[in-house]
Order: sequence, then structure tokens, then C-alpha cells
Amino acid sequence: MNLSALLTSAGINIAISVSLFLLYSVLRKQPSNVSVYFGKKLAKHKGHFSLERFVPSPSWILKAWETTEEELLELGGMDAVVFIRMLVFSIRVFCIAAVICIFLVLPVNYHGKDMIHKKIPSESLEVFTIANVKEGSKWLWVHCLALYIISCSACFLLYFEYKSITKMRLAHITRSIVNPSYFTVLVRAIPWSPKQSYSDSVKEYFMNYYASSYLSHQTVYRIGTVQKLMNDAEKICKVFKRVPAEHNSNWNSFRCHLCVLASNPLTILSNETERQKGNVRSDVMDSAAEKEYPTAFVFFKTRYDAIVASEVLQSANPMLWVTKIAPEPRDVYWSNLCIPYKQLWIRKIAILLAAIVFMFVFLIPVTFVQGLTQLEQLSHALPFLRGLFKKKYVSQVVTGYLPSVILILFMYAVPPTMMLFSTFEGAVSHSGRKKSTCIKVLYFTIWNVFFVNILSGSIIAQLSVFSSVKDVPRHLAEAVPNQATFFMTYVLTSGWASLSVEIMQPFLLLCNILKKFILQMKEDPPDCTLSFPYHTEVPRVLLFGLIGFVCSILAPLILPLLLIYFVLAYFIYRNQIINVYIKNYESGGQYWRIAHKATIFSLVLTQIIALGVFGLKRSPVASGFTIPLIIGTLLFNAYCSQRFSPTFKQLAAQVFMDMDRRDQQDGRMEEIYEQLQSAYPKFQLSRKLCKAAHKNHNENSCKDVHTNCTEARESIPDSEAVPQPVNEIAS
Repeated sequence: MNLSALLTSAGINIAISVSLFLLYSVLRKQPSNVSVYFGKKLAKHKGHFSLERFVPSPSWILKAWETTEEELLELGGMDAVVFIRMLVFSIRVFCIAAVICIFLVLPVNYHGKDMIHKKIPSESLEVFTIANVKEGSKWLWVHCLALYIISCSACFLLYFEYKSITKMRLAHITRSIVNPSYFTVLVRAIPWSPKQSYSDSVKEYFMNYYASSYLSHQTVYRIGTVQKLMNDAEKICKVFKRVPAEHNSNWNSFRCHLCVLASNPLTILSNETERQKGNVRSDVMDSAAEKEYPTAFVFFKTRYDAIVASEVLQSANPMLWVTKIAPEPRDVYWSNLCIPYKQLWIRKIAILLAAIVFMFVFLIPVTFVQGLTQLEQLSHALPFLRGLFKKKYVSQVVTGYLPSVILILFMYAVPPTMMLFSTFEGAVSHSGRKKSTCIKVLYFTIWNVFFVNILSGSIIAQLSVFSSVKDVPRHLAEAVPNQATFFMTYVLTSGWASLSVEIMQPFLLLCNILKKFILQMKEDPPDCTLSFPYHTEVPRVLLFGLIGFVCSILAPLILPLLLIYFVLAYFIYRNQIINVYIKNYESGGQYWRIAHKATIFSLVLTQIIALGVFGLKRSPVASGFTIPLIIGTLLFNAYCSQRFSPTFKQLAAQVFMDMDRRDQQDGRMEEIYEQLQSAYPKFQLSRKLCKAAHKNHNENSCKDVHTNCTEARESIPDSEAVPQPVNEIAS
């Protein structure tokens, strides 16, 4: 592929991106699209007609630039700040790489061989890569020097980012004074006893071994009858929403105790429920006792007691009484709490095998895509298209734009599949499930987009290329420069164009148009609970980082394209965090560990490939200097793993003890204990219905409804398990 084909791909993507950016700057000003581009934040905003609404403007860029990190932390949580830090790190390191490689490495590559050069637009892109440098060239020390500068700069920036984010995480923990998860331990694999229920077993065990620190507990049971009653309650609230207040003089006799089912009887039932005999509350509790799961939330009197209990092996049998710090209430993935603990290792093995099968099946479209980049092979396989391929514009589009577009379309199936795998594995929190999906998608994209593409050819060749470990650097060194052109077009299509789609939110926009202009629904859609897609965006950013590091000294022309992507991503994702995405839950900055490991992997892989290239180019000096760089990078990673990583894996006892002492001195412990009793409720009416009841009826009569009904959590629709009411607090 020549430079003109790359420029064709760049021109198409620039035109698409600029058009969508201009369209977004107009659509975001329309009052009918407030729910699409601003979520809850401006839901009360009422627009008025103005010609300014139809004129594109860069105001959203200025707003994204002016927003401080503290405001981002408040709006999007620590995970959002960590993601933006990934982009800032990438911008800094690739700014250094672009300056070094464009002004030092690129001229050496271009003049690497004695040849008559064509006009630059007609030059093959291989002329700008290290493949154009002749063997035994004395100028390869420039590439080695650039590799040292890029690697040292990346490690330097990684160290200070890791240090800063570690401090931010500790500050985030200390600010979360009333976080109930710090007092709560999730207990699984509770042993079954024919003499008592799981709830009684939990109470007996912790009163026996943690008598001084045990506070109370909640067991988890199937929803069954309780869920049916709650569905009836939702219907009742909808009925009251439509009934005028003056026609409901008997409202006081129907006080809503739906959200406190543990201590109040439910007096409004469906016709079928009314026919059931006996006390409703006792029926529900008896049914719950019969359907208990061997899982419970155990509350402790201090944070320190909770982390000690979560880290200690509770039984001589490690498959019983398994403990860990509980997720935050809004982060609990309730449907997976019913999975028996003994099944988890089987599920993980099954998912590993399924992921491997899926990976090999995906080789088929990737191999097809790589066939499109080889026009001669494609013409030989499809002779009836030879005449069409002779046209200059068609050949440029087929080799420069079409392969990456087809690969991207196939890649859209990967995140949902990996999310399904992570769910089946048994993650007990939404953030844990999304983090697990992020890791799977990252591994999958690195293998299929990077390794499989650079080792193009038949599937058998791709599988047999690593038959000898010692040949890996040589194979990679031969393949990467040849596939650098594909990576350039992939950055343009998967990078630039995807950012345009991200900011436009086409799915939400089409749904909004359908509801308001076709179905004529005047009311705004329900409150948006769209959370940030870390499982798709983090792997994309890290994949581009890998491509940038590997191609930096081999094909420097890719660096300006990557730098533009990271700068655009910085503004667009800040805008999305400010206006679109809602912070439903977070992992406390755990994504930075993934980013750090991926960056170290990228650096080491870059150095190994460079070692192979220097060997192929017969430069023993450059090869000799590369080996200490690999060792130094691995030692740096070992130091960071010892210095910073434990802070993300475990909770610091010193920090929690200081927080406990401060709360005891301030007299906040009793208040925290009261909050723990209702910290993990599962059954609750939606906030919208409660507000409707509050609005349509007398304020004093409906006070209980508005007080007892709290904000609905994201996990409500997919729940299959709930906590039993809090047991009596231990004396």
C-alpha cells in the first residue's frame, strides 16, 4: 500500500469525524435531545427557540477542558478519573515518541537504502519503515537510542502516575466514611445443617468466634413469593398515580410499608394474594426460610474487624465459610449470589475453554480481512474482480479502508460475548463483572487484532509460527513492519470514527426520535442509568498504546495518527463523563492495575521485537544494548508490584483503624450501625413511582411512602436473590 491509499483512508475518516462532531454540536442544543446528551444532569432544563441552537459551536470542548479533576471525581467516580489518566499518560508518552521518531528515526528509515525515490504521495509505506534500512547499517544506533528514550520516559511517567493514583485511592477510601461495605463481609459456602437454618448457623458461628466484633447479619434467599408481592405493589403505585388525591380519602388506611417488609405487614395485595390464608408476613418469612442460600452478609462493629475476618481462613476446609469484603450495596450482582461456591472453579475452567474456542473461531474473519490487504493474492483468488481492482480509487479503498472496517464490525460481537462469560463465571459485583470482561476483551483484542494480523497467512501458518520459542523475535521482527500499514488504517477507523460514534450516541438518539416523533410520547424517557463502558474503552485505549509502542521505531508515521486519537479521546470522554454517563458503581481505580500491566507488556514486547529486528539487520551493538533495557523494564515492573500493587489488592488496616477511632471519638458509630441495618435491601419500589404517589396524594398521608422508598439500584431487573431482613443486633 502506498501513501496515497493511507491518505484516502484518512480523508474518509476525517470527513466522517468532522461531520459527526458538527452534527453533535447542533443536536446537543435541541431541547428534545436533552435526555440523550445530558442524562439526568439537565433534565429540568427547558429550551427556547433560538437560531443559535442550529449553529455548530465548540462550547462542549471548552467545558470539557475547564472541568477540574475534582469535579470529574465527583461526577464519574475514581474509575472515570483513572481512565482519563490513561489518556493523559498516552498523550505525554506519545508526544515524546512522536518528536523523537519523526525527527530522528523517520529520516533514517526513508534514506536507509540507496534508491531513487518517487514523489512522496506515490511512495510505498514500506519506505518509511525500518524495513527500508539496509543490513549492517551504522545508523541503527538511532533506533536503539529512540527505544531507550521512549522506554525510560514511559517508565518514569508510569511510576508517578501509579504513585499519584495510589494516593488518590487511599484518599477515596478515607472520604467514604459511611460506606457500609467496609463494615460488611460476604460469607459464602455456609455448611448445611439439618438441625438449623443457614441464618442460625451464621449467627452461631460468628457469635462463637467473633463475639466481641460481630454485629448482625443478613442471609440471602430466593425471591419467589416476595417478588410477586413486590410486583403487585408496583401495580398499586401505578394505580394511585392515576387516581386524583380528592378521590382517595382512605389513603391513610393503606400506608405503604413495602420497603420495610422486614418489620411491617403488607396490607395491599392482589386478588390472588388476598385469597391466600394466613398471615402474609409469616408466609413470606417461612417461604424465605425454606429457600435460603448458603450466602450471607455479616456486619461487624468496626472496619478493622471486617477486614480481619475477610482475610483470615475461617475453616480447616478452605471450601467452607469463605469470606471476602462485600461489594457496595449498589454494586452487588444479586443473581450470582445463588451460585454454589463449589461450582466456581468448574465455571472458570468452562469459560476458559469457551474463550479459547471463540478465539480460534474468530480467526476466520481475521484471516479474511488480512486477505483484503494483499491485493495480488485477492486478485488471484477472485479473478473476476481483477478489472475492478485495476481502478486506482477502488484499490485504495479496498486495501486502505475496507479491511479495518470489516474487522471492527466483527469486533462488536466480542464485548457482549465476554460479558456473558464473566457473568457465568460468578462475579458477585457489577464492577467485578465489568473488570473481568475488560481483561478478557483486552486479551482477545491483543491476540486477534495484533498477533493474528501481523502473522498473516493461512490459519495453519498462524498456529505453527510459534513452534519454536527462540524464533519468536525473528518472526515478529519480519512481520510487524509489513503489517504497519494495516495498523495505521485500523487506528483511523477504529479510533477516530469510533470516537465520533461515541459522542453521537446513535442508539439513544434513534430511540429518542422514535419515542418523541414517531410514537408521539411527550414525556421524557425514564432516568438514564447508562454507565461508562470501561470493558470496551479501556481495552481499546490499551490496544492503541501497544500498537504505538511497537510501531514507534519501526513505522513512525503511525504516531501522529495515534496522538490525534488520544487528544480527541481526552476531550470526548471528559464530555461524556460530565454529561452522559451515570456513576452507578465503581471499582476504586482497579483499572489502573490493568493499564500498568498492559503498558509493561507493550514495552517488553516492543523491546523483544526491536531485538529481533536488530538481529535481522546484523547490528550486534544495538542488540547488545537492548537486552539490558528488557531486564531493566522487568525489574521496574517488579518494584511497582511490590510498592503499589498491594494497595489495590488489599485494604490497609492502619487506615481503617484511624477511621474507626475518629468515628468513635465523634460519636458516629451508633448512626452507622443504624444505617447498616438497611444497607443491603433488595426489595424496594422505584423512586419514580414513589414520587408519583407523593405528588398525587396528600403530603402527610404519603410521608411513609416517600420516606421508605429509596432510589432503585441498577441490579433490580436481573435479581434472583435477596437478603433476608437484618437479624437482631448482637448484644
